[in-house]
Amino acid sequence: MISASEAELGELRARLQATRWPTPWPVEGWEAGTEERTLRRLVEYWATAYDWRTHEAAINGLPSHVADIDGTPVHYLRFDGERPDALPIVLTNGWPSSFLELIALAERLATPSSHGGAAADAFTVIIPSLPGFAFSPQRESLKDGLQTHELWHRLMHSELGFERYAAHGGDLGAGITSRLAEAHPEHVVGIHLMAVANPVTYDVAGLTAAEKRYLESLDEWAAHEGGYQHEQSTRPLTLSYGLADSPTGLLAWILEKYRAWSDCHGDVSTRFSDDFLLTQASLYWFTRTISTSFRPYYEYAGGMTRRVERVTVPTALALFPADLTHPPRSWAERTYNITRYTRMPRGGHFAAHEEPDLLAHDIIEFFRDHRSDHAPPR
Repeated sequence: MISASEAELGELRARLQATRWPTPWPVEGWEAGTEERTLRRLVEYWATAYDWRTHEAAINGLPSHVADIDGTPVHYLRFDGERPDALPIVLTNGWPSSFLELIALAERLATPSSHGGAAADAFTVIIPSLPGFAFSPQRESLKDGLQTHELWHRLMHSELGFERYAAHGGDLGAGITSRLAEAHPEHVVGIHLMAVANPVTYDVAGLTAAEKRYLESLDEWAAHEGGYQHEQSTRPLTLSYGLADSPTGLLAWILEKYRAWSDCHGDVSTRFSDDFLLTQASLYWFTRTISTSFRPYYEYAGGMTRRVERVTVPTALALFPADLTHPPRSWAERTYNITRYTRMPRGGHFAAHEEPDLLAHDIIEFFRDHRSDHAPPR
């Protein structure tokens, strides 16, 4: 699936070792962005000791497949459930992630008996790579072609033959999962989310106190943490040139998010190993997809992506304390048919990697009542 040449590896290491570091600022830690001390340590490890070949072999050993969906290649992983009638589920990650973030969750869902659960709760897990992320190419046109949720439905229903299936997503994946359920409620038995779409319209005068506080928190978050989103939504190409040219810049851009959005209490190493972070960065680097990973932001801001209006299928919302937003149940119910609402005790934006046991348990519990709603594949 991936095989970086020795020349590509040598070029990466040379670029890392030739990093032109900026003039230091008189600030402490991560106050003004990625901390130089942590970044220098990771860059040094990436350039001298990080073993890409080991991780490359592990990636190539995953159950990868490529489907042709109306001329669009879609890479996906398939983890068959430990029972033949396992409920199919499609998992979708967000940014700046990849399919790798979802591996531990997939293993717990596909073979729950190996992780303290029951085989009766098994899922057949499908993890597609988002268009423009690693192994799935981005659509050639901004406006033409199937939107991602339609690619997912064609993959699950037409390609893999699942008449009824479940779906889960966070961040970008939550939006894709929501649009999937809205467009195909006759095929989606339910969805499990870690974030929700805001209502298309609402009466400000009718908001509860909790909803008002939530909207204020969104404004505060956008003011202090939303710079990346504004840039990726408005001028992504300007940013792309630097990140596609500098592996140090690329690592700095995504590392800051892994720290800020995870439940790491300021120390990113408590949630992510150096090898995990550098493998994510290496995937972006060797596949040259950091630029194309920005496309969903630009397309949504430009009205090229369908807005979610009303999701009628049963919906579960799991909120992790260090994640970006924490909408009250009443707010989520304005758009979704919320039948399960869970506030998790720990974890953050990357919960599938940070807390796979907690997340798997919540998904299993939610879908237990919907397992009879699907038919075996054709």
